[in-house]
Amino acid sequence: MVEKSEETAAQLSEGTLTDEWITQWEERIGLELRISNIFNQNASYEALRNFVNGIGDANPLYRDEEYAKETRYGALIAHPGWVASVFPHWVLQGLPGIHADHSASDWEFLRPVYMNDKITPKCKFVGLDVKTSRFAGKTVFEYQRFEYWNQRGELVSRGYNMLVRYERHTARQQTSDGKGKYDHIQVPHPWTPPEQARVDEDCLAEEIRGANTRWWEDVNVGDELQPVVKGIFGLTDMIAYCVGATPVQLAAHGLQLRNYKKHPAWAFRDPVLGSWEPVYGVHYLVSAAKGAGARYAYDAGIQRHCWMTNLITNWMSDEGWLKSCRAQYRQFVYLSDAVWFRGKVTKKYADENGEYCVDIDAHGINQRGDDTILATAVVILPSREHGTSPADKRLPTKEYRGTGKGVYF
Repeated sequence: MVEKSEETAAQLSEGTLTDEWITQWEERIGLELRISNIFNQNASYEALRNFVNGIGDANPLYRDEEYAKETRYGALIAHPGWVASVFPHWVLQGLPGIHADHSASDWEFLRPVYMNDKITPKCKFVGLDVKTSRFAGKTVFEYQRFEYWNQRGELVSRGYNMLVRYERHTARQQTSDGKGKYDHIQVPHPWTPPEQARVDEDCLAEEIRGANTRWWEDVNVGDELQPVVKGIFGLTDMIAYCVGATPVQLAAHGLQLRNYKKHPAWAFRDPVLGSWEPVYGVHYLVSAAKGAGARYAYDAGIQRHCWMTNLITNWMSDEGWLKSCRAQYRQFVYLSDAVWFRGKVTKKYADENGEYCVDIDAHGINQRGDDTILATAVVILPSREHGTSPADKRLPTKEYRGTGKGVYF
């Protein structure tokens, strides 16, 4: 059965990117989109913990209540990326049967989310471009704006994303004809035991700055961040991410079957197991990935973006503030891959608000030497000389720090 699953492509729903379809779709630009794929909304302890477990982040600031109480925040806060577990920046809309890969996000972080806060997301369709790609021929770049609001009506995070929409049958044919962009890649990756040991060693070498404050005055342009390694990326890693932040509504048995009967394009019959599976299965089922024209099951774009933020938050210490992280997801991270996230300080300055910032260029390099994610981040650090703290400007009053006020009472 395993061998068959490696060879068989599932029959996913199919659509064609006609000019008529695209013209009709353009008329939707500017619409506020209905968000049906909300996963977390209440920032419970379990929701915060499951998220950081799902991205492999051990920072106690985001998982240990007693530790967090002793920090400037005074209570447990969410990892900056946690809002992506409310919904994943995007709404799948229009173009039935046309595949969608989340390929970039320009992401800002404005205020902390505390345990027991309630977050309401918003999303708007803001534009599209028609392109041609080697991977799938005629392609549409779809742009959406996303926002996350807390129970006090405060905007906590926002940004823009890009979805790449393409014909599954065209991508599949390109791969079948040996014309696919990634046909040279061998998957699953043929690791040797020494190579596997090196990945484990590098993974365990990450450093969490934590309570050891990183002061702006101590940072220099050219400083390199201690790498964070994700991998070897396995099925359990993907399951853990879904437990913490599944981007689509996952359910079981008759409950989910009724959804599929209402929305046939959401699902397919797995050729190996005979079960009904969601199109989201491209991230953990080889048959689904092959049905979409990919070589193998692969990660979710927002998942990789959150891995990248793990690199930044490890480095900046508890007193730092991740202001923004802009990233392009360059190619898939397949099951069996490993990725080394690295960064370097490229600029140091006081911004227009008098806050002390550093710019960081960062990359995620896989075992083949390919750059899977290109990111730029802005971090605000405390200043020893000027006595400033970025957290102080963003903290709510004490009555709202982890109490659930405005949600439960």
